[in-house]
Amino acid sequence: MKLTISDYQAIIFDLGGVILNIDYHSTVQEFEKLGIQDFNQQFSQLKQTSLFDDYETGRISSADFIDQLKQLLPKHTSEQAIIHAWNAILKDLPPHRLQFLNSVKAQLPTFLLSNTNDLHIQEFNQYLTETFQIADLSPYFNQLYLSYEVGMRKPDPEIFEYLLTKEKLIPEKTLFIDDTIMHIETARNLGIQTYHLQKGEDIGELFSGI
Repeated sequence: MKLTISDYQAIIFDLGGVILNIDYHSTVQEFEKLGIQDFNQQFSQLKQTSLFDDYETGRISSADFIDQLKQLLPKHTSEQAIIHAWNAILKDLPPHRLQFLNSVKAQLPTFLLSNTNDLHIQEFNQYLTETFQIADLSPYFNQLYLSYEVGMRKPDPEIFEYLLTKEKLIPEKTLFIDDTIMHIETARNLGIQTYHLQKGEDIGELFSGI
């Protein structure tokens, strides 16, 4: 399915699974190696315990997050091992997607709306610096909305309403692209146009003429 960019006045992009390649199973595997055998039940894309929710909305610090994970792990587990396991979810960002984002931003306002946290963003920004010589994704968007910075997260409608209001966007003329159906459903209920990116689809190939 090809989308037509002229049909919209703005586009809101998710980050993980849309722009950045991620693999939830990698983090599950790494924590299981460290000794948390039920980590798959505690951490998933569709259901999270309050620890992860609190961290993604900035209610607890990275230090507090690591300390709470330490309580679930063998006493000898280092902080660095925990950070490594937590960041294992982050994979690569194909260069053509940055080119695509540049092309879209040249035609209409674009925004990033991501459920994320301080440790992941630090690791991701280091990857961007080493790989593309850029400090972060801000050159590719009009504004970044990161859950741990704004204190809200998807699929709660508040974070969508916050972005729409702050950027003065018309829901019916705004496109939201995400790979998680719960997030898509909330956006649809608010009148936002949506595209549910499926596994195997590439964001860089969604629009005709780009």
